[in-house]
Amino acid sequence: MKTYFRLLSFAKPIEKYAIPYIICTIITVVFGTLNLALLVPLLQVLFKGTGDVEVDTSRVVEKPESWDKIGDWFTYYADKLYYDLGPYEALQYVCIVIIISVFISNLFRYLSQRVMENLRIHTLLNLRKSVFDNVMDLDLGYFTNQRKGDIISKVASDVQVVQFSVTATLQVIFKEPLQLIAYILFLFSISAKLTIFSMLVIPVSALFISLIVKKLKKQAIEGQESYSNMISYLDEALSGVKIIKAFNAVSFVKNRFNSESENYSNIMRRMVRRQQMGSPVSELLGVVMVAIILLYGGSLVLSGQGDLKASEFIGYIAVFSQVMRPAKALTDAFSNIHNGIAAGERVLNLIDEKPQLVDKPNAAVVTDFNDKIVFHEVGFSYDDKEILRSINLEINKGETVALVGPSGGGKSTMIDLIPRFMDVNKGGITFDGIDLRELNQESLRNQIGTVNQESILFNDTIFNNIAFGNTTATLEQVEAAARIANAHDFIAQTEHGYQTNIGDRGAKLSGGQRQRISIARAVLKNPPIMLLDEATSALDTESERLVQDSLYKLMKNRTTVVIAHRLSTIQNADKIVVIEAGQIIETGSHNELIVKNGLYKRLIDMQQFADS
Repeated sequence: MKTYFRLLSFAKPIEKYAIPYIICTIITVVFGTLNLALLVPLLQVLFKGTGDVEVDTSRVVEKPESWDKIGDWFTYYADKLYYDLGPYEALQYVCIVIIISVFISNLFRYLSQRVMENLRIHTLLNLRKSVFDNVMDLDLGYFTNQRKGDIISKVASDVQVVQFSVTATLQVIFKEPLQLIAYILFLFSISAKLTIFSMLVIPVSALFISLIVKKLKKQAIEGQESYSNMISYLDEALSGVKIIKAFNAVSFVKNRFNSESENYSNIMRRMVRRQQMGSPVSELLGVVMVAIILLYGGSLVLSGQGDLKASEFIGYIAVFSQVMRPAKALTDAFSNIHNGIAAGERVLNLIDEKPQLVDKPNAAVVTDFNDKIVFHEVGFSYDDKEILRSINLEINKGETVALVGPSGGGKSTMIDLIPRFMDVNKGGITFDGIDLRELNQESLRNQIGTVNQESILFNDTIFNNIAFGNTTATLEQVEAAARIANAHDFIAQTEHGYQTNIGDRGAKLSGGQRQRISIARAVLKNPPIMLLDEATSALDTESERLVQDSLYKLMKNRTTVVIAHRLSTIQNADKIVVIEAGQIIETGSHNELIVKNGLYKRLIDMQQFADS
């Protein structure tokens, strides 16, 4: 129940919906019960009106002495109408009252459903907002350990399950017990003896139902996990469709997805079978109970024992037949709540996930870059694997620093540490003399532009991809940035220019075009610090020349840290840092490192040999 009440907290302010819902539901229950109770005067009029007996309009009908027997009052008013107005006129009045009662009960039932639907949508909005906001606040390290499909499943599917099961249960928990109480009170008012007898068989029904729904929560958890696996396989298949086809792995991917889909279907089949069993079982038990009461109550009427009239007994049977409906609704609700709680636990686990990188309460806000970035004995490990150790490096303002070395040496990790995508395990990095951990992350990243080896683009227009995150950018500013990145010419040749949609992850563009869009995005941001992680690696020779030329212009009056495989592109860097196995082994200009005849010289010779 702790999970349920926590999920319900996302419905706040719940009183905005609860108060009108309670009012509408009470009116619905009262008149819904009255609809059935009015069968008593209706039958009373019909029974008295059979035959050719002349109506004695002078007959005086005695008024009941107390209010504990509602049936007596219905009989009193039916008899009064019958003897005062006649049978047909009395029947008209009873029918009019029934129509009015049904109209009121259905009107307020509709209003209560409207209120509950608003509550459901409000809860969904708050829950989905909370889970997505928390996911976006998590550090990058979290996503390397999680399957994207599992996260998508929690944000989309699990939240939807919570919405319907939890709020629907809230609706049932209030309305159905109230309706059940109203029915039982009415039954007691007609015949306490018969009602007490009927109540003895209800626990038997509850026992059968509890046995049916006992294993539903475990199956619900298994179902949610299987569904998340299926979504993960789907995401991986769509993202890597080119590789899948290239390696003739289509059959493997199909079998993996279809196998998980079949497993999910089997789990759902078992769950639904168990859930649906509750309805026919409860209905059968209800019919059995009605039959038993019909026999017992009928014997009381026929034998003349007690004061139970035939019209009251038929009304009693009609109301009692409805007693199982709210009981069955409660049963179904408790069956479904297991599914909602299982999904809710997964969603809450995601909401409870705390980012490893958080700003300190009084984190300093930086508005510009004035001096230098310094690595002090920096060490970084990932999953107990040491990536960097004892890194000491100064990056002065306006300086171009190139990081080179064999793959896997830690160059990209050093780049990621500067905007504080991750925190160092040892040592520290300072920005104008202030440790990065003392700075506000958002203000720090405002000073930095990034172009990665992989072009990260979105299924949107070229304009929106370049202006990403900048809601005030004009077409002139975007176009100027594209010109610097040598992207304007190919953009102008597309069907709709800057309003052309580039497809999923920029699939409609070539690799070189995607990278130039990414570079234009960084140019538009116009930060004092640029981080280029092999920014030209996806470009052909001609595009590389054009972009490299624009990057040289962009680097002027900026601090730039660049990683490049093609060493010829960074020979003019102010400082070249050679990294191998997580350590800096050489530092200097191009000419200085050539003279040292170390790893940098060997890398240059190897690349010249490969190009020849």
